[in-house]
Amino acid sequence: MNLPVRIETKYIRKSSPKINVYYPIVTNLPHPAVEKKINAAIIHALNTLLIDQGFYSEFLVEMIGNYEIKTNNRGVLSLSLTVYSFAGGAHGHTITRSLTFDVKTGKQYLLSELFKPGSNYVKILSEMINKKLVEWDVPLIEDFTQIRTDQDFYIADHSLVIYFQLYELTPYAYGFPYFPITIKDIEGIILEGGILEKFLSF
Repeated sequence: MNLPVRIETKYIRKSSPKINVYYPIVTNLPHPAVEKKINAAIIHALNTLLIDQGFYSEFLVEMIGNYEIKTNNRGVLSLSLTVYSFAGGAHGHTITRSLTFDVKTGKQYLLSELFKPGSNYVKILSEMINKKLVEWDVPLIEDFTQIRTDQDFYIADHSLVIYFQLYELTPYAYGFPYFPITIKDIEGIILEGGILEKFLSF
């Protein structure tokens, strides 16, 4: 299945505290077990995000959640879930988590699973990001050394996009730092037969 999969929007709403969270589910996949597996992973990630953001906290004032589909073709679904919460103070806090699936199998991919074993992807990607940090003159909280082995990522427009959470790399005011890396530029280390390979041919 290389056609886009069908996405439906569901929501959680409460009036007190004010909660308005939109999230996606996959529907009409040929294999119900695969559909169930993908949706279970989305719901699990969303629940973790909601709890981390204080869904059950007595201090919660407001929570807003939404999602973005980053890629939905070539048998790959890559999406981001974003939740903002406010519990008083100077400003609220936002967290974004991304999930990437093979829609034929339902497998969810970790960053490490996109690359050949022993490819030293952490070092290679970190060097590319460090170059962009210098070029773009990005303000840093502390010196950047390297990405985590499980760094946040999604796939979009023939690029692997590596990103960091608020306060992880840059001051709050900078927002989320995103670093698109053209898949062609890392062709030598991507896993043969893996999902990144699907985006090499235009």
